[in-house]
Amino acid sequence: MATLKSLKIKTSTCKRLVKELRSYEKEVEREAAKTADMKEKGADPHDLKQQENVLAESRMMIPDCRKRLEASLSDLKKTLTELEDSGEKAGPEIDDARNTMVEVEKVFEIEITEA
Repeated sequence: MATLKSLKIKTSTCKRLVKELRSYEKEVEREAAKTADMKEKGADPHDLKQQENVLAESRMMIPDCRKRLEASLSDLKKTLTELEDSGEKAGPEIDDARNTMVEVEKVFEIEITEA
């Protein structure tokens, strides 16, 4: 059975994963700029290859993080629905969960329009 405590945990998980996703996106931007700068300056091929590997690893983390965020959002929605069905309709935890769901869904909408 869903509780306010589990709702709070799932809400926090979603928030953390949004931050993590944003962090990886910024890291990819930084590493891409660094790679382009190295290419422009004619860096040593070995160093450039290492930098390209760093960039590739950073890029690989984004789909993984997005998948975890989708699963977390699904869990949050399920828990919120269970609580609402059991009579919990208002409260700071429920409001926070709803706001977080809207925020996460905006993240996915932005990514769909950018693709």
